[in-house]
Amino acid sequence: MTAYDAIVLAGGAAKRLGGADKPGLRVGGRALLDRVLAVCADAGTTVVVGGRRPTVRPVVWTREVPERGGPLAALGAGVRHTTAERVLVLSADLPFLGEATVRSLLAAAGTGAHEGALCRDPDGRDQPLVAVYRGEPLRRELALLATEHGSLAGLPLRLLTAELDLARVEADHLASFDCDTWEDIAAARARIREHGTVLDEWITAVKNELGIELDVDTGVLLDLARDAAHGVARPAAPLTTFLVGYAAAMASSGKSPEVAAEAVAEASRKATALALRWEEETATGSGTGSP
Repeated sequence: MTAYDAIVLAGGAAKRLGGADKPGLRVGGRALLDRVLAVCADAGTTVVVGGRRPTVRPVVWTREVPERGGPLAALGAGVRHTTAERVLVLSADLPFLGEATVRSLLAAAGTGAHEGALCRDPDGRDQPLVAVYRGEPLRRELALLATEHGSLAGLPLRLLTAELDLARVEADHLASFDCDTWEDIAAARARIREHGTVLDEWITAVKNELGIELDVDTGVLLDLARDAAHGVARPAAPLTTFLVGYAAAMASSGKSPEVAAEAVAEASRKATALALRWEEETATGSGTGSP
């Protein structure tokens, strides 16, 4: 595990959204802020710069001075609450940012060859709010900018990144896709529901909603549901998967998530075998199978 702290910038006026509470807008049933917090769940300290709100996990709250003073002022407020050698900095409106991108940034910033690393999108644009900065250079440059300009309020981020030696991590366009307009929100919500992603998004949303940290083979459960529906009756599918989950919970009570995942797999195997035996008996009883 790479030691790091995280700062999530969740302020701003959201003018192109008509002043809506952007971090609280939902994509795939989850608030944008919660989606970002999920990809940095192993941060030592997570600081959110913005107005307090319910979140999926505990965070440290702070506000920039003056409020809505811009990203540099927010970064300056957030960094005061961090101590790790590396600081992950993210905006709160990144619905598709994944853990793999975060890991790539941490690795690039951890070599010692640079003062940090930021994402570069496919169009060649730097994304300073999808970045990892080394703590000492970050604090140094923020202090120098505040001294030179009298305040960090209203200053553009490029003043900071221009002074730092930063590695560039190439990322696909989804990693830095942010939601600045209602059109962006609509596009993100539509993408969540695409055939290739909707199931994973739904399972992740359910696990977050229920507070479950369990990595299970969804393919096994889907196969079980199919076999139960085909071999017994359609309503048997959801009821069987519920019973499998209940049995796994009983078998792994008080044990690790890894043991729980194994319990799900074992219960699924047993239930699948039962459904197949049931189907064989049905076929035999109708005269289409072997005795």
